[in-house]
Parts: sequence; structure tokens; C-alpha cells
Amino acid sequence: MNTSESPSPKAALVFGGSRGIGAAIARRLAREGYAVALTYASRADKAAEVVAAIQADGGQAIALQADAADQHAITAAVADATASLGTLHVAVVNAGVYQGGPLEQFPVDTLDLMLSVNVRGVFLAIQAAAAKMAEGGRIITIGSNTAQRSGSVGGSVYVMTKAAVAALVRELALDLAPRKITINNIQPGPIETDITAGFLDHLAERSPLQRVGRPEEVASLAAYLVSAEASYMTGASLTMDGGYSI
Repeated sequence: MNTSESPSPKAALVFGGSRGIGAAIARRLAREGYAVALTYASRADKAAEVVAAIQADGGQAIALQADAADQHAITAAVADATASLGTLHVAVVNAGVYQGGPLEQFPVDTLDLMLSVNVRGVFLAIQAAAAKMAEGGRIITIGSNTAQRSGSVGGSVYVMTKAAVAALVRELALDLAPRKITINNIQPGPIETDITAGFLDHLAERSPLQRVGRPEEVASLAAYLVSAEASYMTGASLTMDGGYSI
């Protein structure tokens, strides 16, 4: 009888893990030994690419469709992830939307959408994941450096939602502490993704380091936050923007 079988990998769920920062975090967590579930809103093809890449590296991953503004979809994604991979040890809440515009012309429908996804959806994802999380688990939200300083006209609603995330994380750290679950917020600056592809040079010119960040750099910080070395850090917002918001 073989008694030396390796234990099953711990489970991680990445909300919004099909592209950009979320995809990089999903792949990094898989390399750290986690079985990863990742959600996507509409790009099933991109999600499948991330899953295939993880599996090609010898990891375990599944993709789940879930609208970040839909409470039932969020709850179902957590249920499906735990049914397939086991009790959650890590949850990363990366889903979010950005639309800018001046105060005078800002549509109420756009305001409602951004509040629904960037604030309400973040809270619901944390709530659902925490309910299925092991003691000592880790939760990470992906906020924005704009919560500290934007310097751009038209971004007020987005900034408001990301400042709300930072405040939410700070206070939820108290709620989750009795279960030894930590929660922290990464606040990236401009990152090289398909969303920023059209104006990377402009963003780089505004940065003290004269470049934008890479998704893998954010993923490295996420890997630290889920490690044993970060077990005493909770409620923090960590800005990673090359000095952009100084």
C-alpha cells in the first residue's frame, strides 16, 4: 500500500482571471502549487488559454463564467470552485471596469455599472469566498494607485470606487482576523495589458521610472501576500506604480 502520496494542492480562486493582471496571478499561483479556478465575464477563449497554459506547466486549473455584478453568478462560481478543487485557501478579486468622463456629462447608467462591479461586486466576491475559506486563508483585492492620486480629469468615479475598495479591505481585516484570514489590497499603476496597449508610450513618459509595469510584477506581489512570510500583514493597501502617484 502506497502511503507516500502527495497531498492535494490548496485551492485558489481568481475573480477576473482570464486576461492581464488576473491571468498573470492565476499562472503564478499555479506555479506556487495551487489548484486554480479563474472566472471570466465574456472571453471564454482567453480563459481557456490561461487554463491551457497552466495545465501545460503541469498545474491544475478550471475556468468558470461569472459576471462580476451578478450575486448569483459569484456565489455559483465559489460553489463550483470548491466542488472541483476543495476548500478555498486563496481568493483574488480582480474584476473591475473603467469608464471616464467629465462630471457634467457622466451618465447615471455608467455610474451604476462601475459601482455595481467595482464596489458591490468586490464585496460580494469577498463575502462568498470567505464563507468557503479555510482558517488562515488569504484574500487579495486588486485596486488602483488612483485611490491615492489620479491627476487626470474625468476619472472621479473610478477613483471613488477604488478608494472604496481600500477602505473596505482595511475594515474587513477586522472581521476576518478571528479566523486568521488576511486581506490586503494591491494598488497597481499603469500596467502593460491589452487595455493600455494603445498608449503605453504616453504612460511611460509620465512615470518616474519611465516605464509601465508588467502583469507578472503584480503577480509577484500577490505571491508574497499569500506566502507564510506575509502572515502578519492584513488590511494594507500596497501601491505598485513605479512612483507614478508620488
